Amino acid sequence: MTCVIAGGGPAGAVLALLLARAGVEVTLLEKHADFLRDFRGDTIHPSTLRVLGELGLAEEFLKLPHRKAHELRLATDAGDIRLASLRGLPGGYDYIAFVPQWDFLTLVTKAASAYPNFRLLMNAEAYDLIREDGAVRGVRYRDPSGEHELRATLTVAADGRRSVLRERAGLVPQDLKAPMDVLWFRLPRHDGDPDDTFLRVSSGHMMVAINRETYWQLAYLIPKGGYGPLTEQGIDALRRPVATLLPYLADRVGQIEGFDDVSVLTVALNRLRRWHRPGFLCIGDAAHAMSPVFGVGINLAVQDAVAAANLLAAPLAAGRPITEAMLHRLQRRRMLPTRITQAAQRVVQNRVISAALGRRFDPSGLPRDVTRIPLLNRLPRRFIGLGVLPEHVKSPES
Repeated sequence: MTCVIAGGGPAGAVLALLLARAGVEVTLLEKHADFLRDFRGDTIHPSTLRVLGELGLAEEFLKLPHRKAHELRLATDAGDIRLASLRGLPGGYDYIAFVPQWDFLTLVTKAASAYPNFRLLMNAEAYDLIREDGAVRGVRYRDPSGEHELRATLTVAADGRRSVLRERAGLVPQDLKAPMDVLWFRLPRHDGDPDDTFLRVSSGHMMVAINRETYWQLAYLIPKGGYGPLTEQGIDALRRPVATLLPYLADRVGQIEGFDDVSVLTVALNRLRRWHRPGFLCIGDAAHAMSPVFGVGINLAVQDAVAAANLLAAPLAAGRPITEAMLHRLQRRRMLPTRITQAAQRVVQNRVISAALGRRFDPSGLPRDVTRIPLLNRLPRRFIGLGVLPEHVKSPES
């Protein structure tokens, strides 16, 4: 085996596709039986849409049920604020596409399965690394039939923010702190409800409402560590602010029967100082957990995958050794956008989210339409839409 990737999320799936496309023998391990897990990130930004276009998958992607968001809007007690517009963004895509992550992953792995050198193993949980002569030489994984070893020239950890393989490699992320956690839940959507996805802010409260056509996917922000105290107050402690923030849902909040209907996202913001060991590489959330701020987690993960394939696909396909210098070159390239994006997320966390949850955020001084200020429109448009140092597919196609 040339490459084994642990984790079938956006980073692992896109890297597997790009390597298979280049003729590399690659196995993707996914510990779950399917991709159907609700309340995962599902904002596909223009940077990722451009990658799909370069791979010839954009047309098929846009056939999936999705909604397009050309603008970002903040709803406050004093009225709506238009924060950013993606219209006019170069590259052919001037919107964020909201698509369930399982549909995106199914599309990518289906495209990879067209290559005979690609293998997807579901229900296969990587739990340890194989080491020989000071280098990683593959993984140990378990599936319903038992425990197995899979040897590989390169082992990639794309197994998320709680990466087991990262821990096995002795790599510890630097914690950059996040002031909030997120409660995810859903409520039915009725005729007459708003159409757009938006952020709702009020004194002491923040919510994100995502239009899923037949239902609302809702994210209610709470102070870090606040879930336990909230549950002690009973489910009405969640129902009441939801009904106050979004009055059109007041007749439906009773459908949140208890906290079993709520999923808790423990928000993490961190990054590794070192992304690699000999024969081993971390990408995506395993290398840098992103805050939900700006919704860019999927897109940073995809950019990591594209950069990794651009640097490593040709030597892997040719059977050349993957040196630590190569892996460090990748880390250097992707560390800059990681640092800048996380710095921007921390600013929003500290100055907006912490202030809002602490009842200190006053939107009255903000303009109603920030996009009318040219500089304040262009910079957020490019940052949110394309990110820092956007990658293009340069890896070969065999």
